Amino acid sequence: EFDALIFDLDGVVTQTAAVHAAAWKRLFDDYLRGRARREGRPFEPFTLEDYRLYVDGKPRFDGVVSFLESRGITLPYGDPEDGEGRETVYGLGNQKNRYFLGQLESQSAEAFPSTIELIRGARAKGLKTAIFSASRNCVPILKSVGILDLFDARVDGVVAAELNLPGKPNPATLLEAARRLGVSPQRAVIFEDAIAGVQAGRAGGFGLVVGVNRSHAEGVLISNGADVEVSDLSEVTIIP
Repeated sequence: EFDALIFDLDGVVTQTAAVHAAAWKRLFDDYLRGRARREGRPFEPFTLEDYRLYVDGKPRFDGVVSFLESRGITLPYGDPEDGEGRETVYGLGNQKNRYFLGQLESQSAEAFPSTIELIRGARAKGLKTAIFSASRNCVPILKSVGILDLFDARVDGVVAAELNLPGKPNPATLLEAARRLGVSPQRAVIFEDAIAGVQAGRAGGFGLVVGVNRSHAEGVLISNGADVEVSDLSEVTIIP
C-alpha cells in the first residue's frame, strides 16, 4: 500500500532524545533558578512533562519560546549569534546546543537496532526512505553512527532554515521529505515519537502515522494523531 517510509531522527532512529532532554533540563533549570532568585520566587524545575509538551520535536528556538510561554515568560529574540549569558531566545537556544554537543562528545549517539533492521528490510524490498529532524545536528549524528547512506532524502533543521519551513506540528518538513522522495503523502508512512510530530503527520495527510511510544503514557500519541502506537519498531513488519 505504501511506497516510502519517513523517519524522525531523535527517539526513533537514534537514541539521542534523552541527550536532548538532559540538555534542555540543564539549560532551563539554570535559567529558572537564577530568575527565581532575582525575583524572590520559588524555583520550579523543568520537568520531563515540560519536555514532552513544549519542546520535543520542535525547532530549538521554537522550543525555547514554547516552554517559556508556558511559564508566563517572554524574552526578546535577540541576535542569532547571542551566546552564553544573553537573556534572549537565541542566547538560550544556542546555549542548549552547546550543552547537547558537549554531552554527545562524552555520550556518543547510538541507533536503535530494530529501527535499522526495519530500514534495511524496507530498502531491500524497494521502498524509499527519508529522515527528518528539527535538529541542525542531523548529518553529524547520522555520520557518527554510520547510517547516513540509509536514506534517500533528508530534511533537517539546516534544510528547514534554508527553505524557511515552519517546524512541527506544522507538516511542512514532512511534506518536503515526501516531495524529495517523489511520493505523495498518502503513499508514505511517518514514524514519530513526539506529540508535535504525530500531529504534523496527521495534518499532512500521510497514509499512515506510526507513533513510537518510548516514554509517553499509553495512547497519548494516538490521541494526538497517530494511527497506531508501538513501543519499538521490532513490532512493525513489512509485508512483501
